Amino acid sequence: MIHLGVNIDHVATIRQVRHAIEPDPVWAAVICELAGAHNITVHLREDRRHIQDRDLDLLRKTVRTKLNLEMANVSEIIKIALKVKPDQITLVPERRQELTTEGGLDVRKNIKPLRESVKKFAKEPVEVGFFIDPDPQQVEASHEAGAYFVEFHTGRFASAHNEKDQDEELQNLFHSSETAYHLGLKVHAGHGLHYQNIHKIVKVPYLEEVNIGHAIISRSVFVGLENAVREMLNLIRFCSTAEL
Repeated sequence: MIHLGVNIDHVATIRQVRHAIEPDPVWAAVICELAGAHNITVHLREDRRHIQDRDLDLLRKTVRTKLNLEMANVSEIIKIALKVKPDQITLVPERRQELTTEGGLDVRKNIKPLRESVKKFAKEPVEVGFFIDPDPQQVEASHEAGAYFVEFHTGRFASAHNEKDQDEELQNLFHSSETAYHLGLKVHAGHGLHYQNIHKIVKVPYLEEVNIGHAIISRSVFVGLENAVREMLNLIRFCSTAEL
């Protein structure tokens, strides 16, 4: 089965709006795991707009599945990651002005610093991957830089205005995933995935993990977090085996 990672950043976003102590993303992680989530994903941004250092420390102590840390390739966050030792690190691009991550890393242009960062984590039991656009050239560069996996940015697929454009983006994902697999890279996907489009993404060959945040947290407002996670898991299970 394709694994589901739940991004709980938006739980922290709600808390930080009021600079309060709740809702607590650590408790959200517990609920997600009890509901069957395979990993917990958080993004420790340089501006600390949602997840805080305290959250990451407590999550490392409490997460029992897999803790996936999204982070920029900057020295401050690298030092924190080396100390916390998450199970998985996803290096992502980061800009202060953006509302959310707007695209993938340009690994081809940044291959040297990315390779150096991968080497820093080599002694730790952590899987390091890159968040990239579905582009075979970026996949090849990721392999050259020493990535263990690639996570494809599915934003263009999710925001496509018609079925033709969506199918074109899906073909890019198919082709890039095949390239990654033949280079020995694990394949993940995330960004903009929700209950109405997951049925197409799970058909991407060699896909092992999807990371979903906004859709699940939004759904939880109406059905509760546990039910929202279970609903997505059921969709993934059904659509992975169904003939669509």
